[in-house]
Amino acid sequence: MFNKILIAIDAEDDGEGKRALEEGVRLLSEGGELHLASVYSPGTAGFFPHVTEEAPAEKENEVRDVLNLLARKYLPLNQAATLHVVAGSAGEKLLAIAGKTCADLLILVSRGASGRWPLRRATVEYISVNAPCSVLVLPAQVKGTEETEEGR
Repeated sequence: MFNKILIAIDAEDDGEGKRALEEGVRLLSEGGELHLASVYSPGTAGFFPHVTEEAPAEKENEVRDVLNLLARKYLPLNQAATLHVVAGSAGEKLLAIAGKTCADLLILVSRGASGRWPLRRATVEYISVNAPCSVLVLPAQVKGTEETEEGR
């Protein structure tokens, strides 16, 4: 069990957020701290590709609202979480948050080299090598698999 867990969440992927939050809650020790982070890049698509040409303050508020909704939707009622929404390079920002919060574990969901955002693999590798804490990389679920399992 871990006392402080940081979960990196792509605010655009509800299924990924649900999966990461469930695993984080499962691994969190009683009385532990849960931190949720989403990193956006206001000028280009990156690790979290929900980027548009909006003003930075507007984009930050939009991402924070989505992250807050995911937390309310998938966290148990008795579980609080601190939200972190920052702009910049995903790998660098997530490592900074992990260090600042003294996280014991950083949880990521990786799409690997496939998918629309091939830079994600490089970001996951960067975090895995440089993290100041343990890193858990969850594989992405295949969309067709989720529907098949739910139908059973």
